[in-house]
Amino acid sequence: MFALITGGSKGIGKEIALELAKRKYNLLLVARSESELASTAKEISERYEVNVFTFPCDLSEKGAARKLLEWVESNKYPIEILINNAGYGIWGYFEKLSLEEQIKMLQVNNAALVELTYLFVPILSNSNKSYILNVASTAAYQAVPALSLYAASKAFVLLFTRGLRHELKRKNISVSCLSPGATSTNFTNRAGMQAMEALAEKFSMKADAVAKIAVQGLFKGKAEIIPGFSNWFSVKAIDFLPKSLIENIAASLYTKHLK
Repeated sequence: MFALITGGSKGIGKEIALELAKRKYNLLLVARSESELASTAKEISERYEVNVFTFPCDLSEKGAARKLLEWVESNKYPIEILINNAGYGIWGYFEKLSLEEQIKMLQVNNAALVELTYLFVPILSNSNKSYILNVASTAAYQAVPALSLYAASKAFVLLFTRGLRHELKRKNISVSCLSPGATSTNFTNRAGMQAMEALAEKFSMKADAVAKIAVQGLFKGKAEIIPGFSNWFSVKAIDFLPKSLIENIAASLYTKHLK
């Protein structure tokens, strides 16, 4: 059987791919960079002797999800796991950032995730038991000034996953949401947050540790997976503290280096 992973060439996506390859799942990896995909596919297939096929694709482009479906259907890959991992953030004041770039982010974080889920549910339904893992963030649980749209996009992922989980039980499709905190990936660089990189690294988990917890939680059928005690505690604390306090703390952290 196959697992399809978006954003599968590096970071958390790559590490999830490695975890699934250990369990002898064949892999379909999707990302923008053809060269990075090829390198990751070679590494995984040689290490674990599984089949790894790649599909270079920019999910910010409309129609990309359907092209991916056509590739899967034409090759008759029997997919049992869908990992919607692709996503990114943009740091800055909403009105100062490029609207076009922010819409592209929503296309990847939300629209492509929804479209892929919709298109692949019929294929996942062919298995006796199948899985969907949508990747959100601890930012999904609160407003984050200077990452306002990113946090909102991840809150969408979280709520969408919660509802979908109940809907797809009848099809034996287990739906889970992964909400990592700061992780040692390319996120800060991609988001333009180089000024906060040193601070982020102090609290970051390693991507392989996040992936291990994610895959364990996926197969246990957990609704929400929050890796790391400090991340779990910070999310739970939000329920007991005033939203204004949480948002003021976030604002002091994330707007400090902005002009």
